Amino acid sequence: MNLDRVIAVRNNKTIFRDGDRCIKVFNPGHSKSEIFSEALNQARMEELGINVPKLLEVTTIDGKWGIVSEYVKGKTLAMLMEERPQDVCGHLELLAELQKGLHKRECVVLGDLKERMKRDILSSELESDTKLRILSDLDGVTSEMSVCHCDLEPSNVIISKSGTPYLIDWACSAAGDRHIDVAYTYLLLHLKRNEREADLFLDISCQGSGSLKEAILKMVPVVAASALCRGNERERMFFSKWLEPRH
Repeated sequence: MNLDRVIAVRNNKTIFRDGDRCIKVFNPGHSKSEIFSEALNQARMEELGINVPKLLEVTTIDGKWGIVSEYVKGKTLAMLMEERPQDVCGHLELLAELQKGLHKRECVVLGDLKERMKRDILSSELESDTKLRILSDLDGVTSEMSVCHCDLEPSNVIISKSGTPYLIDWACSAAGDRHIDVAYTYLLLHLKRNEREADLFLDISCQGSGSLKEAILKMVPVVAASALCRGNERERMFFSKWLEPRH
């Protein structure tokens, strides 16, 4: 196994290319259950017919866990957005289209998104009245079991040489209400891109529907509260600013 060619470095993991294989190596501290859960989620998406890199194996490399998938030759949507900023609207339309395609599918064997978020919020250090308000909004979401990526942003979409989009990084995926998933992407665009692109994505996703936009914005504090238990210090500081109701 050749780990000489690094193709990406992200929080707590490094991605290598070894010929026609992509190897994601996790830093120490990731539990065995986390690694197998992500691999299982990816395998389930593959079985649903969603364009994901084919899962090949889960392994250990120098005492670190690794997930091995097929290598998809191409560029991430984030790279294309940097190269062609004039096409940002079309890129965000593609992101919204891919997300809507996920939401048309159900996968009841994925973890329950609503229950996971409830656990995250209850275990947080938020004040009691803030927890109660946010949990009340979470309790009001539908019981649908749509496929939710929960980390869908431009760097997690690879456009192959043939133009086929592939979705990667399924560690956070779960089954739940689609409004929550859109709220995740909206916040991630704010965090990793900029306010203009986040707002444009939201408008594209809602297609002029005020009620849909209202439902998504209502989930923003819920997503932010749930996300406080994950990520680095910068990310936690970012999410802490989104706990108040949005309009």
